[in-house]
Amino acid sequence: MSVLAGARVVLGVTGSIAAYKAAELASALTQAGAHVDVALSRSAEQFVAPMTFEALTQRLVVTADTPMTPEHRIAHVELGRAADVVVIAPATATTIARLALGLAEDAVSEIALVSAAPVVVAPAMEPGMLAHPATQANLEALRGRGVHVVPPDEGRLASGATGEGRLPPTETLVDAVRLVLGRSGPLAGRSIVVSAGGTREFLDPVRFIGNRATGRQGVALARAAVERGAGARLVIGAATVDPPYGVATQQVESADAMLEALQAATQDCDALIMNAAVGDFRPAQRAAGKIKRRAGVPTVALVENPSLLAALSGDFVRVAFAAETGDHEANARAKLHELELDAVVVNDVAAPDRGFAAATNEVTMLTRDGGRREVSLRSKEAVADAVLDLVQELLGAK
Repeated sequence: MSVLAGARVVLGVTGSIAAYKAAELASALTQAGAHVDVALSRSAEQFVAPMTFEALTQRLVVTADTPMTPEHRIAHVELGRAADVVVIAPATATTIARLALGLAEDAVSEIALVSAAPVVVAPAMEPGMLAHPATQANLEALRGRGVHVVPPDEGRLASGATGEGRLPPTETLVDAVRLVLGRSGPLAGRSIVVSAGGTREFLDPVRFIGNRATGRQGVALARAAVERGAGARLVIGAATVDPPYGVATQQVESADAMLEALQAATQDCDALIMNAAVGDFRPAQRAAGKIKRRAGVPTVALVENPSLLAALSGDFVRVAFAAETGDHEANARAKLHELELDAVVVNDVAAPDRGFAAATNEVTMLTRDGGRREVSLRSKEAVADAVLDLVQELLGAK
């Protein structure tokens, strides 16, 4: 289950033009199962009304005009003490200065000062304000106190300027909350390596042999590892999804490149989840220029790619995915024993509602000791949770 489910999140919104984006963040956290209490600074109310957040969260919004809860308790004290995490997004230069100095001048800074919960700060401001030594010193002071600062994005800002200072996407901010909430999880101190996506083997500078892998399942696995406190490393090939925030990521293309990256990543890991769809073959030769139609239909000789799992050495838990279209379990069990794996996760990629481009998956997990677990059709995020449950058990048995 996600660390967001049932978590008490206080979302502090301050007076940046990016305040309107906080509504999407409040909605995303609520949909993920968190209980979101929103606090607005006075300047934030100039950009977005409290009713917007009340409609999205179905909870009372705290402002300067609502210092007490319906139960006649001091609002900022109640929210601060009950919070599992305090998120301030967007955070203006003024708010960051208040937090650094320990000032309590509005509902947001009052909650941050009274709460013992971890704090996530997402700065959003003009590039010049962000780069100013005073702002940088304030951010450094917050980091020194354990505050998690999410770096702003680069791009066009409301003033028309271009540079660093944009509020990061909602998905990045949600990942940051996951990261902070999961720090003390059951896999804290563990290192999990995940491979994801597909490989590409080029015929010429334009064309390649590849597959339909999107990387979605592997990204969900890396995100689930972070939620349990693990230090996650992701080696990802061709993909249609972005890597999660907070995960050390290396992007590769070919099977050889993925092997090299995994050899480095697994040097000191506790577990490897091999989810990538690695091509079994590659062209024996790669044309220097684009192959032209007028030259006729080319004959392409193929050679085998190395077995990545067989080539990796080290004492770590090994869990591999097996994408099959027939004789699923027989093929998966053969892979399990041939490669001396701890477990294989097998799925039928021929079905349209699972594997590759689908948002859902249905898998069977086979273990070396003959164990068998079925995971019925569900979201890839829920499948990732089931796989991490197994990895956690395997790590505990070592």
